[in-house]
Amino acid sequence: MLISFSGLDGSGKSTHIEQLCSALRNAGLKPRTLAFWDNVVVGVKYREGFVHKVYKSERGIGAPGKPVNRRDKNMRGWHLTLARHFLYLADAINLRRVVARERRLASSSENASGTTVIILDRYIYDELANLNLSNPFSRSFVRMLRTLVPQPDLAYLLDADPIAAHERKPEYPVDFMKQCRQAYFDLAAELGNMTIIPPLSLPEAIEAMLKSFQRMLSASGSPVELRSENMRVA
Repeated sequence: MLISFSGLDGSGKSTHIEQLCSALRNAGLKPRTLAFWDNVVVGVKYREGFVHKVYKSERGIGAPGKPVNRRDKNMRGWHLTLARHFLYLADAINLRRVVARERRLASSSENASGTTVIILDRYIYDELANLNLSNPFSRSFVRMLRTLVPQPDLAYLLDADPIAAHERKPEYPVDFMKQCRQAYFDLAAELGNMTIIPPLSLPEAIEAMLKSFQRMLSASGSPVELRSENMRVA
């Protein structure tokens, strides 16, 4: 199985992934987590170096009381838009290769160690949300990449209040975060395959995520009970 998590910075992706991994292990399944930026993106070192040198983007991850001024995906311009299309295509091709490799590894060890669930922290969808979907070329590009990359069994989109997300991870201006949120909704409408978890309290959001996973397993003929730490999903 292939599961992806997308959403604003500060929407709780890491926490949800930790809870899902805990629930899967408790159910006898084997989670394998990958970070899209670390394990899939092509030329990470050069891309990071470019934004730090050219746009003076600050390094590090923002935290409450310790803001970081990121200048990367919030930078716009026709030359950057063109570059993003080429880079995202390269990332999509590598994503296809990475997932195929992980599935081969899972298949070779499945009988000995149980069913593997590949979980990706961010997906190609998080990159596509940076494109202007009102542009016909970009919309066609998104449709093309959708046919190229593996389709997750569940593609989670964690919705979040932009102000609350900014408080948890202050890296981009709130106005940009609001634009990003709308861009994710536009992308979800275009793709038609994303499961949106609304901006609930953390326990409620995790319960909604686990319930949707249980429904997916039941529909595939493999019903299981998921428990994550002290949380049990009925």
